[in-house]
Amino acid sequence: MSSSITQAASQSSQYLAFRLGGLDYALDFSKVQELRPLQALERLTSDGEIVSGVVVSRGVIMPIVDMRIAFGPRPPAHDPLTDVIILKLSSCVMGMVVDGVTDIVSLTLDEIQPIAGAGAVDYLLGLGEVDGRRLIVVDIDKLMSIRKIPFGARQAA
Repeated sequence: MSSSITQAASQSSQYLAFRLGGLDYALDFSKVQELRPLQALERLTSDGEIVSGVVVSRGVIMPIVDMRIAFGPRPPAHDPLTDVIILKLSSCVMGMVVDGVTDIVSLTLDEIQPIAGAGAVDYLLGLGEVDGRRLIVVDIDKLMSIRKIPFGARQAA
């Protein structure tokens, strides 16, 4: 392996760690625009399922996706610790509702191991470990991208 590849694998990047459905996840911190408590956002519309509405944050109107619903049953009520991660993605700015943000961690590429059996899921980058805590590292751009599914490929739930 060349020294430039070795050096790139050993350079650490910062990730925002958050909880969702009892598991710990991490996403590239450079994609985070800001963090807001859910109650602090002005809602224009609401009551959708996964796309839970449209909100205004600092004058920007954006969709808000409730990842708690996407990853499990609808929570009975919003907890005071419920956070919204405002993401600046390659295609848009949007909010992502999570159970709570925990911290910012540093991981190198060497510290992110592939997840067995997750090869078909392109948004899962791997599994990292920080201070004995396992983090599922996601590519947030791929996770939040809208994909068109051919009609014949859809399956009944």
